[in-house]
Amino acid sequence: MLAGAAAILALVLGLLLAAFRRRGTASDEAAGVKVWIIGLGFVFSMSVLAALTVYGLFAGQRLMPGAGAGVEAGVGTRVGADVVSVSAEARQWSWRFAYDDRPDHITDDVLHIPAGRPVDVAITTTDVVHSFWVPRLAGKLDAIPGHVNTLRIEADTPGTYQGLTAEYNGPGYRAHVFTVEAHDAQSWDAFVAGDRQ
Repeated sequence: MLAGAAAILALVLGLLLAAFRRRGTASDEAAGVKVWIIGLGFVFSMSVLAALTVYGLFAGQRLMPGAGAGVEAGVGTRVGADVVSVSAEARQWSWRFAYDDRPDHITDDVLHIPAGRPVDVAITTTDVVHSFWVPRLAGKLDAIPGHVNTLRIEADTPGTYQGLTAEYNGPGYRAHVFTVEAHDAQSWDAFVAGDRQ
């Protein structure tokens, strides 16, 4: 997206410079303006914007949560055995995470996920509206009382990612943060097996 935006900016700056440059006759100038404005100014910009739109739709479809194992999904959506499901419950001022792979295992303020696999996070709250956001993994989604919103996240590599509540919900919301620990396959298997170390 940055490359597309940079290309459009370069084209607009080029058109601006061309507008200040003197040309020969009036008919030559009119022909040049048509080439620049119609050919490059309109066609090039629309082509780049169309490509960015298609890319955005594809990337957004990939982030949509699946309906469940074995269910057919749209292009780019992965569902089935490799998708991990997690519940995230917000409250003032903590997050509680429960894991479908290990229902008896609950963590506070630390979400454990496997790296390289999609994770569907079912987000809700026990009190007021909160917002689940891990900037390096996905967009933000509100936690609404009495409602469950599902967000798909995926960490490409193992590591620690910072999450936060990006919704004002009273004094103390700035400290309402959590951590996402993305594990490699071996440490994820150990986590699911119950080894917290």
